[in-house]
Amino acid sequence: MENLKIYFDKDINKDLIKTKKIAIIGFGSQGYGQSMNLRDSGCDVILGLRQGGSSDIKAKDYGFKTMPIKDAVKEADIIQILIPDEIQAQVYKEEIEPNLRKGQYLMFSHGFNIHYGFITPPEGVNVIMVAPKAPGHTVRSEFTAGRGVPSLVAVHTPATTTPQREEAFQMALSYAAAIGSGRAGIIETTFKEETETDLFGEQAVLCGGCSALIKTAFDTLVEAGYSPYMAYFEVCHELKLIVDLIYEGGIEDMHYSVSNNAEYGDYTRGNIVIDKNTKERMKKILADIQNGSYAREFMEEFHSGSANFTRLRKESEGHLIEKIGSEIRSAFQWGNKEKLIDRTKN
Repeated sequence: MENLKIYFDKDINKDLIKTKKIAIIGFGSQGYGQSMNLRDSGCDVILGLRQGGSSDIKAKDYGFKTMPIKDAVKEADIIQILIPDEIQAQVYKEEIEPNLRKGQYLMFSHGFNIHYGFITPPEGVNVIMVAPKAPGHTVRSEFTAGRGVPSLVAVHTPATTTPQREEAFQMALSYAAAIGSGRAGIIETTFKEETETDLFGEQAVLCGGCSALIKTAFDTLVEAGYSPYMAYFEVCHELKLIVDLIYEGGIEDMHYSVSNNAEYGDYTRGNIVIDKNTKERMKKILADIQNGSYAREFMEEFHSGSANFTRLRKESEGHLIEKIGSEIRSAFQWGNKEKLIDRTKN
């Protein structure tokens, strides 16, 4: 097995990032979390936003200096692009690229647009990535709690670009430490590896696979005549409790914590639900990610009006499990706490 190098605060020059002016483009979840943490770490942060828009107003309420994107790019040493994947290339071409200069750092938290070639930075601009492995509001809440979330870092700088790759890597580490990741651990990767594994994880397990599994199990129970409320508890509510056990100690620790009955059911029935045919379909999902067909499909969908995406979103929101879940969460104690989710994605 390859050796895993994990970087912590003690390994990083945390003052390096403080010598640079950072422009954060976007103030959605990641823009909020990273900007707040950077500022609290003593960094010089400005926000590049559409003036007068909701994100601009919100950022000003938090005390940030905001300006049009093109002006932020001109003023900054590091430009961190944290707007949605589907609009990054257009904004880059219209407002960022014409104002770039040699020696600047162009930064991303997901390699999608670089890896698939939707954005091609000019020679002399250093392209780096710091990808926190959590939503922006968790990046912030963990930071304020004195902890941090792990991050992946990568350098995409061509050999002809200055400063040299090692300098760019050290800058990425320093940025990651400033948002709190040096407290948890930082791992080096590549734009290709981060992009392809991230998309696969979202589609096969974290979002696509998980939500499909929950809904299918819920429908199976309800169609068999069981109460939808009981179905919700058994296939959705308790999922968090199991995932927490896996997060804290791995699958085997979860097996130790559940009953023998549940553990036996895992070993003997899990591979009926997820079988070799499922793996073959997962391989097809991965192939579409690797060859770029998913990326092209995604971009074409959003650049042609998002009709299919909108239809699918409405279908998902209209599923019975959403109605039942809303009722249950609002009726029980755990559902009454203040929500931390910000649904603004830009």
